[in-house]
Amino acid sequence: MNVVEPTISDEAVKEKTGKDWSEWFAILDAAGAQAMAHKQIVAYLVENHDIGAWWQQMVTVTYEQARSLRQKHEMPSGYQISRSRTITAPVERVYAAWLDSVQRARWLTDSEFTIRKATSNRTLRITWVDGKTNLDVSFTAKYPEKTQITVQHDKLPSSEDAERMKVYWADALESLEKYLIT
Repeated sequence: MNVVEPTISDEAVKEKTGKDWSEWFAILDAAGAQAMAHKQIVAYLVENHDIGAWWQQMVTVTYEQARSLRQKHEMPSGYQISRSRTITAPVERVYAAWLDSVQRARWLTDSEFTIRKATSNRTLRITWVDGKTNLDVSFTAKYPEKTQITVQHDKLPSSEDAERMKVYWADALESLEKYLIT
């Protein structure tokens, strides 16, 4: 398992929590966190350190990754990745390119997935073509002619699958943009 470097700098974590990464790691090591489950580490932070909920999770995940207890993108239900892109097209058009199977087949290789829930011009909940993993796709109007789209792919079985799908979705969102501007 590869050890993952913290994605937030020592300076930033110290500014927000009062401690840098080496201090947090020493505190958690002394508390026996290497033998704790994720929820137990968070509970320890809740009980013993006055940091917000987001920082409790960030400190815990970063510690788990640094101590090889968790891989990059790893979640309790598998691996999770997300990709986002701002596309020069109105939200209604971007949403329709996902919702309509004919349009979708023009820009997405694996276009035969199942839409479980759709909230017009806002979100799609999708069971991916493998029948095992899920997508949450969100659409945010940024300007009258721009849309930010975020794809979150959950329950991926391995870190290799997560890395492969990061590339897949980056390419797919680029393909979507090309489709919409032609």
